[in-house]
Amino acid sequence: MAIGIGRRQFISALGGAAVAWPIAARAQQAAKLPTIGVLGTTTSATWSQWDAAFVQRLHELGWIEGRTVAIEYRWGEGHNERYREIASEFVRINVDIIVTTGSAVVATKQVTSTIPIVFAVADDPLGAGLVTSLARPEANVTGLSLQQTDVAGKRLELLREIVPGLRRLAIMGNAGNPGSVLQMKEAQTEARTLGVEVTMVEIRQADDIAPAFDTMKDRADALYVIADPLADSNRVRINSLALAARLPTMHGQRGNVEAGGLMSYGANFPDLFRRAAEFVDKILRGAKPADLPVEQPTKFDLVINLKTAKTLGLTVPGTVLARADDVIE
Repeated sequence: MAIGIGRRQFISALGGAAVAWPIAARAQQAAKLPTIGVLGTTTSATWSQWDAAFVQRLHELGWIEGRTVAIEYRWGEGHNERYREIASEFVRINVDIIVTTGSAVVATKQVTSTIPIVFAVADDPLGAGLVTSLARPEANVTGLSLQQTDVAGKRLELLREIVPGLRRLAIMGNAGNPGSVLQMKEAQTEARTLGVEVTMVEIRQADDIAPAFDTMKDRADALYVIADPLADSNRVRINSLALAARLPTMHGQRGNVEAGGLMSYGANFPDLFRRAAEFVDKILRGAKPADLPVEQPTKFDLVINLKTAKTLGLTVPGTVLARADDVIE
């Protein structure tokens, strides 16, 4: 009897080990996977399309999440103070590379000078001090320069085609974001060149948005919104208030038009995130960020929301619709 019990206990123990061993093995394997820390400056919902493009390109390059690479996601939700906290957490868990966007790169650089940092989007990486050279970054940081300021003139021209008699323009941007301030100045310069009167509207937190619209009352024919994590995280609120104020809006990203904005013109963000995955691939295979030149956008999109245009009583000229990459109806 004792032998029988011992045998059953042995078999039971062996069965338990057979069940437990693969779990332990998988955990050990997962621990050895190269790890990417994604520091999202806004929310997972805002980044969903961009993240999907990033992961898809990684997959095409042989990096499969959970099998050949691990990805840790953290979301700043438009709060600048969160970026340093998240970057510090990534350093503690020893990620192999950090992927983020321009507004969080400075905070991340302050936390680590050794972990490679790839920015999928940055307004002016040279002017903001993210890199010392576009051709040779010379540090642990590289990525893609958005250069939104270069398209300010194009946005204003498009806005004037849809808003007849545009004479007064409100420009809203996050005064706490150096990249946004740069874009605001560029848009202001371009507007004045076109003979358009400008009202600068500065915000620093979500609570500033509603009062900002009070300052625009009877002072603007349209609203030019500077894209940044604060504005993007509150895009529904901004567009709702703009519609209530009968203000056509120009944005820098498609997602803000999907959220009710009138139109956007700017770099194609999913394309930028796909290209960011290519930087990650090279670095995970041994390349140094300092040897990877900062790249520029190659794909720009014009997106128009006809439903919003109708609500505002605007007729979008056929010549503009013909140039649109996407029309939301």
